[in-house]
Amino acid sequence: MKKFKIGYRTIKTAVGACIALLIAEYFDLHYFSSAAILTILCIQPTKKKSLNAIYTRIVASLIGMLYAFLALELVGYNPIVLGIMLLVFIPTLVSFKFTDGFISSVVIIMHIYNEANFTVSLLLNELALMAIGFGTALAVNMYMGDLQKDLDQYLKNIEELYRSIFSEIVKYLRNGDTSWDGKEIIEAANLLNKAKSIAFKDVENHLTRKENQFYLYFDMREKQLEIIERVLPKITTLPVMVQQAELVADFMEELANNVHSGNTAKKFRSKLEEVKEEFATMPLPENHEKFLAMASLYQFIEEMDKYLVIKQTFRGIRR
Repeated sequence: MKKFKIGYRTIKTAVGACIALLIAEYFDLHYFSSAAILTILCIQPTKKKSLNAIYTRIVASLIGMLYAFLALELVGYNPIVLGIMLLVFIPTLVSFKFTDGFISSVVIIMHIYNEANFTVSLLLNELALMAIGFGTALAVNMYMGDLQKDLDQYLKNIEELYRSIFSEIVKYLRNGDTSWDGKEIIEAANLLNKAKSIAFKDVENHLTRKENQFYLYFDMREKQLEIIERVLPKITTLPVMVQQAELVADFMEELANNVHSGNTAKKFRSKLEEVKEEFATMPLPENHEKFLAMASLYQFIEEMDKYLVIKQTFRGIRR
């Protein structure tokens, strides 16, 4: 059984439905309870989705009223005519990509069918219900919870996982410690998926914003994680420990201590070049196992250069 929880969207749905109902009842509209239904249908998780939902439902409802007038008023108010009208109405919404507005438009259509008389008074009543229902939903949906705190926490947790991963690599290179189970890799992947979802939601809550620094940051970290996952088996299965392993360990330790959202990739790429130069001055491998170990280490630092290139393209998070 899931933990009982009342979220922002649930609260907004309840409050919005209550407000719409009170307003429609105050103005003594026929079918006033439908205003609450229209509000509920438009409550969305983000501002952009809310605007799109309201636009879609307004257009679908207007088309529905037009179809109801042409079919029911001109042909007759009976179930067969209503059914034939829906056979034409639904494909129309699909063609114009307004299918999300079908339920709200049917609410309006059924009012017209129940009245069996399309009058100016009825038209104004339905337009008023739409204005109250959709307007209340828009007003309620303009308030969205601040996601900044969540994004900051995800960033902090992900960077901590990267430090742990690099520290485990250092332990292996220095001490041959093979006790690490790699759980931080899985945790990082899961956190990145959740973090990107929250960051995208934040974009959707800003009507004029097309991108989010946090989303770009988490996307960058995800690409880096792919490199780490790809190269990790090579660096943690060395046949023997060679002198070059200490060089790589020193570099990885410094990198682990400098995992943050700022852009220091250029600095660490320079350090990586120094590591490569030191590699070149060291004695050649004495046997096949040492050759394989050195080759794996060199391949690892080449991959870490790609890791840093990805970070170098990121401008950093401005606070």
